[in-house]
Amino acid sequence: MQKVLVNAYACSPNMGSEPGMAWNWCVNLAKHCELFIITEEEFRDKIETMIPTLPQGKNMHFYYNPVTPEVRQMCWNQGDWRFYKYYRQWQWRTLEIARKICAEQKIDILHQLNMIGYREPGLLWKIKGPKFVWGPVGGMETMPIAYLKGTGFKTVAFNVVKNIINSLQYRYQPNVRYAVKRADTIIAATSGCQKKLQNYYHKQVYLINETGCEVNDFVHDSRFMVNESDEMNLLWVGKLDFRKQISLAIGVLGKLKDLDIVLHVCGGGTEEQVQQMKALADTIGVSAKLNYHGMVSHDEVQRLMRTSDLFLFTSIMEGTPHVVQEAIANHLPVICLDTCGQGDCVTEKCGVKVALSKPETSIVEMADAIRTLYNDRNKLKQLSDNCLKASEEMSWDSKIAAMIGIYKNA
Repeated sequence: MQKVLVNAYACSPNMGSEPGMAWNWCVNLAKHCELFIITEEEFRDKIETMIPTLPQGKNMHFYYNPVTPEVRQMCWNQGDWRFYKYYRQWQWRTLEIARKICAEQKIDILHQLNMIGYREPGLLWKIKGPKFVWGPVGGMETMPIAYLKGTGFKTVAFNVVKNIINSLQYRYQPNVRYAVKRADTIIAATSGCQKKLQNYYHKQVYLINETGCEVNDFVHDSRFMVNESDEMNLLWVGKLDFRKQISLAIGVLGKLKDLDIVLHVCGGGTEEQVQQMKALADTIGVSAKLNYHGMVSHDEVQRLMRTSDLFLFTSIMEGTPHVVQEAIANHLPVICLDTCGQGDCVTEKCGVKVALSKPETSIVEMADAIRTLYNDRNKLKQLSDNCLKASEEMSWDSKIAAMIGIYKNA
């Protein structure tokens, strides 16, 4: 059994985002490898409660490297650039812990797992001997500025500058270059990141999205009506911020006024964002077709996924959105923009992707796709049936098998 040292700053059971992503990788890899996991201490109680309940728990050895509550808060406040200073300090302490582990154990693989953002690849690459695996790596996509119309000068200016910095950092930041040079294997979280790494560094880069999909073998034929005149329910889930582009979804609804369609919106936002959404619906004349649920529980989102006809995902900046994988796991076909992780998850067999171009074009193309499926419920049901195969291909079992293969090849 291979011994793998894992650098996972955020790791916790029963959570989403980075902590849940790292936990799912570790808990599944531990079925095949012995893991030595260095992580921050915030979720220690959750980890130590869960480990004894797992058959593979004996293969999971955790080493905790704590930070202060203030630094943890910076981490949770996405966009707080001060965090990187302390995160770099954390990585130096992690390097010391990793060297001690390597001195005591015959480590085969060093795996830089998360955070997945490429800007800080950790420092495990400094350790000589074991093979070094980095990834899944993400964060190299740039914001499509054309979709920021109406967000204000500050937002547009900030993202223009961020795009420039982003393109410079993945090319020239020293630690990124050192990590790429040292890596025996690099894994990209999205095809966009894969292409950038391959094109600039001329190394083979594998594609494995950072999060996995559940596989649910159930059938809900009743939600697909055979009569095209029956109501169609669209579902949209996300924060009401500019990255998620709720305005696109409402614009799409405006193009389908003649059809019996309801758009269910789940997600939180500021009072101003909620009012802006409702005002746009009023202006376009689709308020009666908009059902805003606000913040709802995860279970309620799953229920809505199982009773809706289509999942409309309009985000323009993501890693691999777990909510898209949840929709597919619930056999709910997806309509989205062909970008970021959703562009990798959604195929023509389980949904429809439209090109990332400009908002007006995307609205028309998404509306046309929905109109086609509204008038062809058999095609819609076929997309739903295909979701089972798609979820199997994106399952944790599938991704762990790929990662174990990478370990062996390394």
